[in-house]
Amino acid sequence: QVQLVESGGGLLQAGGSLRLSCAASARIFRMYPMGWFRQAPGKEREFVSSISWNGNTYYAESVKGRFTISRDNAKNTVYLQMNSLKPEDTAVYYCAAHSAYGKVVAGTFEPDYWGQGTQVTVSS
Repeated sequence: QVQLVESGGGLLQAGGSLRLSCAASARIFRMYPMGWFRQAPGKEREFVSSISWNGNTYYAESVKGRFTISRDNAKNTVYLQMNSLKPEDTAVYYCAAHSAYGKVVAGTFEPDYWGQGTQVTVSS
């Protein structure tokens, strides 16, 4: 069974940093576009960042310059380094993957797989 398992969420003060990890259960994920979405209370789920198999990255304007996405294909793992966190970054963060082998995405994508989500809470 294909799984995406997130870790690294938590509670911290504004201005702090946090790194989320997403481990994929299958090697094929190393060739899939992957990324992060988030959902704040009372809001719709929104795109945060994506990364293609070749390292191409994209970010939502709200996180550009503060968040960095990366992937370690040898470990089937995607990371989201979040710096200078703000209270408005508070949300459940979801790892996602698109089952398009070798596709290079230019921004967001339609996920075919989701992780269970990890809570990030930033206090002011």
